[in-house]
Amino acid sequence: MSAVTGKNLIYMYRLNSESATVDGVRIAFTTENEMSISSDADATATKDGSVRGASVAELELTATSLMDANDPMIPKLKSAILNGSLLDVWEVNLDKSKTGNKFEGTYYQAYITEFTASSPADGNVEVSMTFGINGKGATGDVTVPAGQQDDGQYTFVDTPKTA
Repeated sequence: MSAVTGKNLIYMYRLNSESATVDGVRIAFTTENEMSISSDADATATKDGSVRGASVAELELTATSLMDANDPMIPKLKSAILNGSLLDVWEVNLDKSKTGNKFEGTYYQAYITEFTASSPADGNVEVSMTFGINGKGATGDVTVPAGQQDDGQYTFVDTPKTA
């Protein structure tokens, strides 16, 4: 048995309306994600004690990252909350490699329900978002291009000058 490290459980995003033309991408410099699943359990009093009945489970994802000045996804996500745009979201476990650039994961559709940008005088801009998930998601193999597997890392550059 081995624990999954937090950096290997990543999330990728895309506007659902762009699904025919745009690949899902990671948000650069993500510091934390959290997936929560909650369900109310209403109690009905009976002569033999209470009987609980569970309601439909609700899924919510939060993402926090340092803002990358060149990350095109952050402005798209900010626009998505303002316009009520549906998003495609993938939870990917990079520790569960399949063949090629495929990894075990879950696909969700979601709406952003909260977008916060914090800009302290002595630090980096931090963006926090909350996503309200529709349904339960669907599991499958998620394609993660090599450049997205270690986002934020240097890409090898050889010694000859580049154009």
